[in-house]
Amino acid sequence: MPVEVKRIFDIPYFQLEKYPLQNAYVSKGIGHRTWDETSSERFIELVNNVSKGLLKIGVKPGDRVAIISNNRTEWNVVDFAILQLGAVNIPIYPTISADDYLFIFKHAEIKYCFVSSEDIFDKIQSFKDKLEVFEDVYSFNKIPTSKHWSKLIYNKKDLDHDLQKLKDKVKPEDLATIIYTSGTTGTPKGVMLSHNNIVSNVIGHSHIMPTPPGGKALSFLPMSHAFERLLVYYYSYHGIAVYYAESIEAMGKNLLEVKPNVMTVVPRLLEKVYDKIYATGLELKGIKRLFFFWALDLGFGYEPYGANGSWYEFKLAIARKLVFKKWKQSMGGELNDIVVGGAALQDRLARVFSAAGITIMEGYGMSETSPVISVNGIKNGNMKIGTVGRPAPNIEVKIADDGEILIRGPIVMMGYYKNEVLTSECFTKDGYFKTNDIGLLDEDGFLKITDRKNEMFKTSGGKYIAPAVVENAMKESRFIEQVMVVGEGRKMPVALVQVDFAFVREWCKRKKIKIVNDKDIVTNEAVINKISEEIEKKNKQFGNWEQIKKFRLVPDVWTVNDGHLSQTLKLKRKVLLNMYIDIIEEMYS
Repeated sequence: MPVEVKRIFDIPYFQLEKYPLQNAYVSKGIGHRTWDETSSERFIELVNNVSKGLLKIGVKPGDRVAIISNNRTEWNVVDFAILQLGAVNIPIYPTISADDYLFIFKHAEIKYCFVSSEDIFDKIQSFKDKLEVFEDVYSFNKIPTSKHWSKLIYNKKDLDHDLQKLKDKVKPEDLATIIYTSGTTGTPKGVMLSHNNIVSNVIGHSHIMPTPPGGKALSFLPMSHAFERLLVYYYSYHGIAVYYAESIEAMGKNLLEVKPNVMTVVPRLLEKVYDKIYATGLELKGIKRLFFFWALDLGFGYEPYGANGSWYEFKLAIARKLVFKKWKQSMGGELNDIVVGGAALQDRLARVFSAAGITIMEGYGMSETSPVISVNGIKNGNMKIGTVGRPAPNIEVKIADDGEILIRGPIVMMGYYKNEVLTSECFTKDGYFKTNDIGLLDEDGFLKITDRKNEMFKTSGGKYIAPAVVENAMKESRFIEQVMVVGEGRKMPVALVQVDFAFVREWCKRKKIKIVNDKDIVTNEAVINKISEEIEKKNKQFGNWEQIKKFRLVPDVWTVNDGHLSQTLKLKRKVLLNMYIDIIEEMYS
């Protein structure tokens, strides 16, 4: 019988039957210079052998098993091996605090854990004695004091029958994973997703995949992120080889080595790629510089499907040959599509990269919706820049009276683990999930996000402001790395600005402004005046009540590790408000 994908672990078998690959999953080992390929057939063999190894140590249906690791082939082997048993995978970000680790281990009642590195292993050892049901840790890297994951590869056939019985018992509606949202406030929430939640999402968006079977995807966003994990399942389902980047730092090198056709990013990473390309353009001289910025201006006006007319397309063909071709070459030469999600994307980036021949497929979703609700795709007229695409055909989207986006369909979570009250609060009486995002559906069925419901604020004059829209505009400046707009209940909006220190240092050098350290930068009058000019330029896009009236430069770099940003690089507003309360009050005094 043909393989029918109803549960997550059916995907590798479907791939083997329909699109068998020699390079189904590809990683680099520590210190290796070459990429280690795992074929579709070998991958399934490994998955089954690890499932049997887990059976031997006593893992049962419903048991919670955690994975805390960088992206690698072993991550997916263990993931499918856990799910085949009817056990539950708890993916955890490697970079969270020890307190969050302890909370998740206790809350989810984790029994076993797989880790990549010694520092994570040591963190678990530090609180292991506080856990009641936890039993053991296995490591992917070789750590002297840890059991290596290879000990679980059991290749004898005596457990084949038991494994098959357990696989047959797993139903599509069974719990597959609990994803603890990093969020921007409060204690992590455990989002419960079934096999059907995730499988229906994979299949529901199949009509927009532009990369054909046999193509290559580069994976570097954390697999603990619902977005990247779903995309890796999606690639596998469509017969696309998955190459795991060594790290974000090695992404540039890995792009040139792998030459992928598709990859996934969050907007902040795309902004950084653009900034690097822009900085290269600034170094050009004469006619080359002229052509570079001509092509850039042309790209900012891009519309798909030749909507700008034949004269524009003629100029675009020249720009692609003279300028944009080098963009593609710097990213491997074969990259045709970048899937973007996790936060709001600047329209100009979607336009200029798509003009360069790298189509930006901006999407929208959240862990609670498995996670993708909608996504732009160049196939079949499914792309409109400035929107997050059309919702998948198996999803119902409704806009509430107050503008909130409501979702109903098979992708919506089972609920929050051990929190029935919060779960019930997230649904309307007629069963729609409340996304907490504000948006609209246009006449062509494309979804547009305008703001986060709980981030919008009202000034003392009664005017509503969507801070993310203002912030995104300000971040278009090369001088501004991050910005947070505040003003709830105040007479006007003000902003905290983190400059792009590397760029500003270089600017100061060119302007012969003496700078010793970053503190000098944020207090330098010339820098402050320049940032003021940049903000005033962008202020013109907004109504008078939305314009930033005052700002202060902060000396700190906002990072995930220091708790300023979420794992998807969104601002943790409450953290930053508390951190800079004195500066904010001074602006209003």
